[in-house]
Amino acid sequence: MSPYLILGIFLIYTVLLFTVTYITARKADSQSFFIGNRVSPWFVVAYGMIGASLSGVTFMSVPGWVSETQFSYMMVIFGYLVGYFVIALVLLPLYYRLKLTSIYTYLEKRFGFWSYKTGAGFFILSRTLGASLRMFLVINVLQLFVFDAWKIPFWVNAVIFIVLIILYTFKGGIRTIIWTDTFQTTFMLLAVILSIIYISKDLHEPVGRLITKIWNSDMSRIIITDWHHERYFLKQFFSGIFITITMTGLDQEMMQKNLSCKNIKEAQKNMFTFSGILVLVNFLFLMLGAFLVIYAQTKGIQVAMTDELFPTIAFRYMSPVAGIVFMIGLVSAAFPSADGALTSLTTSVSIDFLGLDKRKDLSEKKATRYRYIVHLSIATLFFICVMIFSLVNDEAVIDKIFTIAGYTYGPLLGLYTFGLFTKRKANDRLTPFIAVLSPVICLFLNAYSVQLFNGYKFGFEMLLLNGFLTFMGLFAFSKRDADHQAL
Repeated sequence: MSPYLILGIFLIYTVLLFTVTYITARKADSQSFFIGNRVSPWFVVAYGMIGASLSGVTFMSVPGWVSETQFSYMMVIFGYLVGYFVIALVLLPLYYRLKLTSIYTYLEKRFGFWSYKTGAGFFILSRTLGASLRMFLVINVLQLFVFDAWKIPFWVNAVIFIVLIILYTFKGGIRTIIWTDTFQTTFMLLAVILSIIYISKDLHEPVGRLITKIWNSDMSRIIITDWHHERYFLKQFFSGIFITITMTGLDQEMMQKNLSCKNIKEAQKNMFTFSGILVLVNFLFLMLGAFLVIYAQTKGIQVAMTDELFPTIAFRYMSPVAGIVFMIGLVSAAFPSADGALTSLTTSVSIDFLGLDKRKDLSEKKATRYRYIVHLSIATLFFICVMIFSLVNDEAVIDKIFTIAGYTYGPLLGLYTFGLFTKRKANDRLTPFIAVLSPVICLFLNAYSVQLFNGYKFGFEMLLLNGFLTFMGLFAFSKRDADHQAL
């Protein structure tokens, strides 16, 4: 497939995206940027969040992952469903009751200044690394199949991608993202369905027959019963619950979209609807992955890394139309996670560390100027991280993201669990030390788990261990709080 055609599709899609941005960003102010003036329709938020949750990582890593892990990822997805119900019934009511813009201000109300800054700091660290990895995945595909052909260096490609995201989130923020995510989710889902159809046609086998072949093969294995295995089904299920609670319920990016709904009932309807659809969509991605594996086996295709399976087949072995479908789907999946991350990080830094929402001395014009500076600074940080990841790309990106989440969201899980389910007062000044020590201990245990625990290997449940260590650390240095009232 011609690099010019790939680039042309990318540019056409970008023009359409900026048209949506122009319409939604007019007359936007700081409240529009941070919480969309709390007027976002719940069904639009629910639909758009599908694209934001899946991202370019799901679009490429999950299908490529099937060759190594079969359908065992479904146990994580079933855990997601439980986690979303916890968010809807426990966390969302808390956030709406306290009228939060940044969800980490809860920690200040419950524990104090240092706990608040620790929680916000861990979110910024985790979201920066996770979003940068997601960006890297898409930028790397553009580099391999477009820019390398023209001998344009990787850093130029990265700058172009990040500048585009800056431009369409700069003014409208969350109000713009609610609608651009909807636009992009539509194209992403169409791309998955059409890719399955094109693979079926290229192999000259009906979709139904290929599904039967998948179901009768080892690829369809969902449950792994060996408890030593890192993908043991119970570990996967419970990890999925807490991955969702932390990476959605304790994540400013995802909650910022929910908090833009009119009220708690609409936010809960959004969460319930979104969670059900997401299970089906993830299963669809796994089916696509199985189709790709069959195609690769039939054609004798081999790739160095699983993340390269989908683009290699789409661009080099199938018709140009299939390549166009892949390109649209990838960009549609990539932009929602990148734009949401940039907006939520801007919100967290602006409110949690600069306190722009409390600065009565600032005019709207000056506050907006500060917000622009933060926005550009975070985008620059994204660029630096993407360049670093380009030097160490050696495994499926989705694996890296969940590994990062285990170490960086664990302290948040421990903090919120302690705050919500105990009546004790933590030692606020010690919170940063406890939150840093817990991931360090987890790193050590993960490195020597085989020797220490009779061959046991940690998987995604590292998040649970990390949260537990943080919880116990807070508990050890806490005291009874007779005046505590549930928030």
